[in-house]
Amino acid sequence: MADTKSLEREYVINLRREWLRVPYYERTGRAVKAIKKFIARHMKISDRDLNKVKLDVYFNNQIWMRGKTNPPAKVKVKATKIGDIVKVTFVQEPANIKFLRTKNEKYHKAAERPVEQKVEKQEEKKEQTPQEKVAEKEKEKSVAQERAKEIKQEVKAEKHLTKVDKASHPQRMALQK
Repeated sequence: MADTKSLEREYVINLRREWLRVPYYERTGRAVKAIKKFIARHMKISDRDLNKVKLDVYFNNQIWMRGKTNPPAKVKVKATKIGDIVKVTFVQEPANIKFLRTKNEKYHKAAERPVEQKVEKQEEKKEQTPQEKVAEKEKEKSVAQERAKEIKQEVKAEKHLTKVDKASHPQRMALQK
């Protein structure tokens, strides 16, 4: 029977004992498994199923940041049990992780805005009559054509400015003689 209560605990886990038992190239993988085993035992997960222990993405990346041969010797974690699943995160997030979280949140918020605007535009277009839709498309085409003309004129002006007048350039006059 699943427990609906939320249980939160903090632990300091000694990883050095675990990763010293394996070859150096397997150390960080063993450290992650040791964290999961420790949490499964202390948070009383049924059958000590490691699949019910979920590490935070940023926490996992922080452990793997130093490479597969040099994991941290100790970690301080906060384990939160909700139902049968236990989520493991930092007790205190490092500054770089806080920065990444806020950056990702800002990115996701910015990505959501255009979708909302598109939905609003689609709703507006549904309310329009077919004649209004045709008029709007023609208007968009004319605006695009005007912008294309402006760009062409700007390109021509730039080409004209970059051309060197042969008569006014003294070196070219000397070469021509």
